[in-house]
Amino acid sequence: MPTGRLAKWQILLTEFDIVYVLCTAMKAQALADHLAENPVDDEYQPLSTYFPDEEVNSVEVTSEDANAWKMFFDGAVNAKGIGIGVILISPTGQHYPAIARLRFFYTNNTVEYEACIMGMNMAIDQDVEELLTMGDSDLIIRQAQDEWETRDVKLIPYRQHVEDLSKRFKSVEFRYIP
Repeated sequence: MPTGRLAKWQILLTEFDIVYVLCTAMKAQALADHLAENPVDDEYQPLSTYFPDEEVNSVEVTSEDANAWKMFFDGAVNAKGIGIGVILISPTGQHYPAIARLRFFYTNNTVEYEACIMGMNMAIDQDVEELLTMGDSDLIIRQAQDEWETRDVKLIPYRQHVEDLSKRFKSVEFRYIP
């Protein structure tokens, strides 16, 4: 039930047959879709805003390798479906976004692996030799770096496939983005 100012507007707008619906929280896939549809170009100007807890909302600056491509991947599972997104960025700054909706049941971890694999296949199709792979799944990144072992039987084939794809690059680095 809306309260305060929202209730006042709802009463005033009842004569127009408008249905009031509360907005739900934005999911991670919505952000990935937005980034894939709106790549950053040369005219981009960052917003000058104040962020509370600025140490949490920070971006780590990485050393730039002139030949390394960057790949950002993410996956999301929710009541509306399962989706994955990847952005492949060339050394010249060209963006290659890709998104897909998956039609089978997946867990969060298998969806993250699917996104990583889709991005690595895109990089192979582009004849990429050096790849910096970044994602927000600590499990997938740590397993790809051989820091953690893969115990889940469902994840072992995914882990093996990422390892096989990694061998097709001159160098590949996996980096966790919190």
